[in-house]
Amino acid sequence: MNHPSGILPAIIAAIATAPGRGGVGMVRVSGGDLTDFALKLTGKTLRPRYATRANFLAADGSAIDTGLALYFPAPASFTGEDVLEFQGHGGPVVMNLLLARCLELGARLAEPGEFTRRAFMNNKLDLAQAEAVADLIDASTTAAARSAMRSLQGEFSRAVHALVDELVDLRMRVEATLDFPEEDIDFFKEADAFNRLARLEARLNEVRAQARQGSLLQAGLHAVLIGQPNVGKSSLMNRLAGDDLAIVTATPGTTRDALKSAIQIDGVPLHVIDTAGLRETGDEVEQMGIARTWKAIAEADLALLILDARTGLTEADQAILAKLPENLPRITVRNKIDLTDEPPGKHTQDAQISLALSARTGAGMELLQATLLECVGWRGDEDVFIARARHLEALNAGATHLAFARHEAQRQVPALELFAENLRLAQNALASITGEFTPDDLLGVIFSRFCVGK
Repeated sequence: MNHPSGILPAIIAAIATAPGRGGVGMVRVSGGDLTDFALKLTGKTLRPRYATRANFLAADGSAIDTGLALYFPAPASFTGEDVLEFQGHGGPVVMNLLLARCLELGARLAEPGEFTRRAFMNNKLDLAQAEAVADLIDASTTAAARSAMRSLQGEFSRAVHALVDELVDLRMRVEATLDFPEEDIDFFKEADAFNRLARLEARLNEVRAQARQGSLLQAGLHAVLIGQPNVGKSSLMNRLAGDDLAIVTATPGTTRDALKSAIQIDGVPLHVIDTAGLRETGDEVEQMGIARTWKAIAEADLALLILDARTGLTEADQAILAKLPENLPRITVRNKIDLTDEPPGKHTQDAQISLALSARTGAGMELLQATLLECVGWRGDEDVFIARARHLEALNAGATHLAFARHEAQRQVPALELFAENLRLAQNALASITGEFTPDDLLGVIFSRFCVGK
């Protein structure tokens, strides 16, 4: 890579494979001109983009390991710099010896996400694509992995760039009018501004909907099971998880602490939390479990209030409902219908959903799974792209500024300066998704969450 300042980037190195023992392990190196570095470590001049079998040499010339060495010269590499990859035997001792040799040769240990950050800084990836690298690694379902791959390949970025390009075109027309105020023209009519703005808002809403779906795949749904003791919360969790994760007995108060299980429904990660039964108790350990239950409720996306179908909604259950956060969606689950001969079913009244099922027999479980997805707005689209909370915030901010611009345009005497300013703010918000207007401190936070070696 050509560096006008004459200063080559620092050489960084890291073990790029997961910790532990394996058949193959890899150490990755990135930096300025690495031809001499590779020669000292392998004793060979590596052919670009070819796998070369070589011994990996210690300082005294003895072999640390033997394996494959690959050289990707700048700028045709992941980071845009010279990149070396040394693939050897995947034992932790061997990998650490190889990494230590790289550090002896002048490299420093890479920080979390530093390889991907360099790819971003060298315009090999935009910020949304860089984040998709971490999302692909962290994907917990097949659907999440596919969506992350779509973002990595640039589908999300292209959708955002299309919106920004339309905004730039409209801003150009506004600025031209502001530069020549003496020309008495009806800007909104001449520039077809109303229709352009309407199309922009419609397209932005489509992208927001896709991003909300992608956010579910990235973060998943956190559902908490609450209710009185012995109503079948643990049985329901075991049925959802397909395993005996929680102890089930007829003795009230068996569950003393929150138990978590990660499953998936239609590709959406579901984090189910089984909690201690909510009741008045003098048992100190059970009281601690109940306190943790309320903490889990405060952090949940959805609450499932479990009732015994034989008793229905009791005063104690109503007291639990009254304490729930007002904005927390909830589903009432009437469990143990196998003891009442009631068929499984769903009832909705005043936007409140009630289900009848049996955790013991599994009757009504498919209905519960479908209702969980319905409550979070999952549509099961194939064309969603992975999205993070900051992406949603940026899209929402863009939509807000476009709404302000539309409100200004609809005034009897519109102020073109305010209209133009809201378009500019909308553009900045959307451009922050791909990194055009992203402050350095935010970049630090984003890449610090990556694993070392990426």
